[in-house]
Amino acid sequence: MKVVILAGGFGTRLSEETDLKPKPMVEIGSEPILWHIMKIYSYYGFNDFIICLGYKGYIIKEYFANYYLHNSDVTLDLQNNNIITHGNRSEPWKVTLIDTGINTMTGGRLKRAKEYIGKETFMMTYGDGLADIDIIKLLKFHQLNHCFATLTAVQPKGRFGAITINNMNKIISFREKPEGDGGWINGGFFVLEPEVFDYIEDNSTVFEKEPLESLSKEMQLAAYLHNGFWKCMDTMSDKNVLENLLKSGRAPWVKWQ
Repeated sequence: MKVVILAGGFGTRLSEETDLKPKPMVEIGSEPILWHIMKIYSYYGFNDFIICLGYKGYIIKEYFANYYLHNSDVTLDLQNNNIITHGNRSEPWKVTLIDTGINTMTGGRLKRAKEYIGKETFMMTYGDGLADIDIIKLLKFHQLNHCFATLTAVQPKGRFGAITINNMNKIISFREKPEGDGGWINGGFFVLEPEVFDYIEDNSTVFEKEPLESLSKEMQLAAYLHNGFWKCMDTMSDKNVLENLLKSGRAPWVKWQ
């Protein structure tokens, strides 16, 4: 089964990093967040990726074009202009990189992948979010619900501490960054049927608006409730949280070690 990753956005709220590289190439540890996302899927046996490029997409192309070399020991025969690789450590990935336009919206990017997917069920996620999600359970949930689309619903933590105040203006409880307001949000990690392409009009279509709204009205959109770890890397603060989790050895999404 193919996995589509949307990797074309500008990442303006992470401009400290994204002035020089696309957001999915911002590193968590020694590897881009894109690599971490792919490792999540690969852990569950999904190794066929379609990456939808946009802003500075050539950097992602160069990364994968050199991936085999960077993950090998090499002997350079300079006189004969020959490179011999030894002990390659690359993952068994097949990676299709498609240019989807600089200003194309998420729906338009996804539709550009149609010719590479065919008429099969496929998965899709965003190039900036990590989770300790069980992909096999997600897929089974989708198959049982018989919908055109399943999204992973998450409850992110609040960005600020919450306080409870009595009628005398005294704080009677304080919780540092509790769970959000109880609402579930779109956390990516979709399972989709090829019928979803019919809901996408053109490059200006935002997948999270008309297509998902229409699927919802037609009862063709299911929600897989994920209560575990989920984090979207929107800001430098988010990046630092992910970095610290990785450095501490407590990164919930890292199951492959």
